[in-house]
Amino acid sequence: EVREWQNRPLEPVYPIVYFDALRLKIRDEGMVINKAAYLAIGVGMDGKKDILGVWLAKDEGAKFWLSIFTDLHNRGLQDIFIACVDGLKGLPEAIESVFPRTEVQLCIVHVVRNSLKFVSYKDRKKLAADLKEIYRAITIPQAEAALAAFKMRWDAQYPMISKSWEQNWPRLTPFFAYPIEIRKVIYTTNAIESLNNTLRKVTKNRNSFPNDDAAIKLLYMALKNAMKKWTMPIRD
Repeated sequence: EVREWQNRPLEPVYPIVYFDALRLKIRDEGMVINKAAYLAIGVGMDGKKDILGVWLAKDEGAKFWLSIFTDLHNRGLQDIFIACVDGLKGLPEAIESVFPRTEVQLCIVHVVRNSLKFVSYKDRKKLAADLKEIYRAITIPQAEAALAAFKMRWDAQYPMISKSWEQNWPRLTPFFAYPIEIRKVIYTTNAIESLNNTLRKVTKNRNSFPNDDAAIKLLYMALKNAMKKWTMPIRD
């Protein structure tokens, strides 16, 4: 049943697809190792969510991501308008090689979280407020002006933050091209994060899984239960 589901034909177009992963301990060749279970949630033309697949891997990277996107393409997916990702290594390039017209939107929430990692507690609130000025701007020129102001205020103490935002700018800003209702849906990967939290509740009592099939089977059963609640299209 799982294999049939994992190989089922897909719609030709999903306007939005979210990608994320969660870690599991699985026995492999006599040793328990950490593996990642990668998930893809597609939002169809009707606005309803669907899980496109689950893939297990020891190591993430461009080669592995390429195999996922090739699999999606082979199952009938011809185009993704916007792919929402949290900065997983090699993922944007792999998407663009299989779906060259797809816009990649990095999850702003993850980028902000990473930016605050090395900020002292006393500065955190002010710095977070200044970052908010960037991603809550109405237009890209306003966002650029807010980033310039951020640099002037914080580069002396935390030069790596603005540098990181500048390096990722083309993948941080696609959501500015859309109206507010769509921005809310694509600027964060929250849709898939809440699903991951549900899966963690199911897997947390397992010290480890005896093999890949056992892990996939449990995830599939949990995903089936989660999908029963997805009766309405995403808001607005």
